[in-house]
Amino acid sequence: MDNNRHHINRPLNDKALELLFEELFRRHEYRLYTLAQQLTKSEQYAKDVIQEVFIKLWERRQDLDRIENIEAWLYRMTENKVIDFLRKAAADGRLKEAIWKNLPNQQENPEVLIETKEYHQIIRKAIDSLPAQRKLIYELNREKGLNYQEIAQTLQISKHTVKNQLSSALQSIRRFLNGTSRIIFP
Repeated sequence: MDNNRHHINRPLNDKALELLFEELFRRHEYRLYTLAQQLTKSEQYAKDVIQEVFIKLWERRQDLDRIENIEAWLYRMTENKVIDFLRKAAADGRLKEAIWKNLPNQQENPEVLIETKEYHQIIRKAIDSLPAQRKLIYELNREKGLNYQEIAQTLQISKHTVKNQLSSALQSIRRFLNGTSRIIFP
C-alpha cells in the first residue's frame, strides 16, 4: 500500500477496519491538524476539526473499501470541516471575537490580516449575492441575533417563510463557499 493511495480491494472484518483506521489516524492526523491549525489560526479549533474528520471516517469505516484515495478524501473532509467552521465563525460574533483573540499579533503578521480580510470579503460576497428578502432575513438572524418569531413579526411574514428563507440562504452561502474553496484552500 503506497502513501497516497489506500484503495482496498476486498471487504474488511471489524478488526482489520480498526487496524486500518489506527494506521490512517497515525499517518495523517498531524498533517491534517497542521492544515486545520493554519486555516483556523487556533490550536483548539484545529483539534476540534480533526476530531470531527476522524469521527466521520470512523462512522464510514464500512465504506473504506470503496474510497479510492483515502488521503484525498481526508484532505477534502478537512477542507469541508474548516469551511463549516469558518462559516459558523462568520455568523457567530462571539466565535469571531475568539478567533481574533487567538490570531497572532496582526501588526507582526500582515499575511494573517490579509487572509482574514479576504475571507471576510468572500463571506460578504456570498451574503450580498442572496436575493433581497433572503439576505435581509439572514442578516436579521445572524448579524442582529433575531429569532424566527422576531423576524416574522418585523417583516410581517410567517415563521415558516423565515425558516425556509434562512435555510435557502445557508445553502446558497455554502454553495458559494464551496465554489470558492479552491481559491481559499489551493
